Amino acid sequence: MIDSIVQLFNSLLNSSNIAYNLVALIIYAIMIFLILAVFGYMFGWVERKLIAKAQYRHGPTYVGKYGLLQNFADLVKLFSKASLDLDNADSLLYSTALPILISLTIFTVMLLPIFPSIQTTNIGFGLLLVFVVIAFMPIAIFLSGYASGNKFADIAAQRSILMLLSYEIPLMLVIAAIGLISKGYNLQNIIAMQSNAYYIVLMPIGFAVFFIAMLAEIERPPFDLMEADSELIAGWITDMSPAYYALVLFLDYSKVFMSSLLISILFLGGWLGPAPIPGVAWLLIKAIIIAVIAVIIRATTFRMRIDRILRMGWLILIPLSLINLIIT
Repeated sequence: MIDSIVQLFNSLLNSSNIAYNLVALIIYAIMIFLILAVFGYMFGWVERKLIAKAQYRHGPTYVGKYGLLQNFADLVKLFSKASLDLDNADSLLYSTALPILISLTIFTVMLLPIFPSIQTTNIGFGLLLVFVVIAFMPIAIFLSGYASGNKFADIAAQRSILMLLSYEIPLMLVIAAIGLISKGYNLQNIIAMQSNAYYIVLMPIGFAVFFIAMLAEIERPPFDLMEADSELIAGWITDMSPAYYALVLFLDYSKVFMSSLLISILFLGGWLGPAPIPGVAWLLIKAIIIAVIAVIIRATTFRMRIDRILRMGWLILIPLSLINLIIT
């Protein structure tokens, strides 16, 4: 049954009728959104449990079995609160920045080859397209903070641009190395080229640089300076309404899923693995392991200062990424 559904989807996608193509892409986008929603809900619960365990707390416990319904209760609470009307905000820019960010994240995940049989991701320059889309995300954050009219959000917006400049360069240098060793930027070919050895073995320096830079790109601790509560209240989301804050949480977890998938595809062989387990399951297992490592880093590290973050990007990661490129 699954094979027939995949064949029907591919026939719609490859049809000469543009309407059929759009229907196929919309169906795939809805499917990706549902996957992100399920991952975000469960990841939020796992993250709170792991951090609580590291800090000798209980975490979600009482709402539902093992506290599984705590996130749902929080969503009901957030969506039931009143919205804020900001006097100094540019309402158009401020209200559209977050939906744009969520749309970019969903589009990026759509470009990643999650399912081996679905042909939406078989693009010759797929990896480059993914990072073109990712590069727009800090710009949307900057517009949201700048348009809010809040000085703390404005400072967070400026920090986003500084971090973009510092960490996009090593990311692109590692991508160049992957393109060299894979003889192209097709994501499915990159996975196939790792059938003999994963790229984490061939370029461990590149993996380390890429992992650190991706943590900075998705604002995960210790790189969460754009929403530093001890300095900027909540940074670029200071004046957001409760319902919008729920969407910010969804965006945060979606970006973790996106980056974990990307690292798994580029360095851990994607869906490659022993035969009894399906390829999709292997990819998700690897992505979940990367996501859990990101949570452990959050629970065990402290927030870095802006000058140290910039120094790490320019003086450590860029030279290391150049060394990785030369070795490749």
